[in-house]
Amino acid sequence: MSTDHDRVDLARSPAPAPAPAGDGCADGCCSSGAAPTPDPRRRAVLTRRVRLLVAATITYNVVEAVVAITAGTIASSTALIGFGLDSVIEVASAAAVAWQFSGADPEERERTALRVIAVSFFALAAYVTVESARSLLGAGTADHSTVGIVLAAVSLVVMPFLSAAQRRAGRELGSASAVADSRQTLLCTYLSGVLLVGLVLNSLFGWSWADPVVALVIAAVAVREGREAWRGRHCC
Repeated sequence: MSTDHDRVDLARSPAPAPAPAGDGCADGCCSSGAAPTPDPRRRAVLTRRVRLLVAATITYNVVEAVVAITAGTIASSTALIGFGLDSVIEVASAAAVAWQFSGADPEERERTALRVIAVSFFALAAYVTVESARSLLGAGTADHSTVGIVLAAVSLVVMPFLSAAQRRAGRELGSASAVADSRQTLLCTYLSGVLLVGLVLNSLFGWSWADPVVALVIAAVAVREGREAWRGRHCC
């Protein structure tokens, strides 16, 4: 039989301390069930990995941008030019992450890197929307582009691997900007698929309207991703 001294006064028991918000995330979205912070040696490995993936992403996207914008200009394809500009933005995004991780304390530069990524998305959306509207109003008709079709197909294969590798490293490292950049790379994968469909429809059936419609899809996705990057919500 228990005595009064054995009883636990629940009313006077201290409340559990709240979990710290944001383990490495700009807005605290990873606080629930977040992975433990890696030790310094593991952080160094992950940081080097992110740098290598960023370098690979920049290299590929520079080539992709040159080919897409050139082919898009020749074919008067707003979607293809927009895809090339997205590659330019991907380079800017990756460069922002590279700048962040070149410093002694990458976390101090994370918010700035996220804002650069967000503004890049918004700039892409604005350009593509204006050019798509002009195309739909009869300013120009997109021609067939074999180069564009091949480029979209290759990107559809390459980009998922780069995105997945950087996302894993970024999440383990707790870096919202690294994960945001991986989302930008994943966006390129989606856009590659959408672009491929639009270019093929135009080539097979002469549906020139498919090109600006595809470009508007690119713009809409870019706006959504830009808002997420601005809010720092890419770590979830």
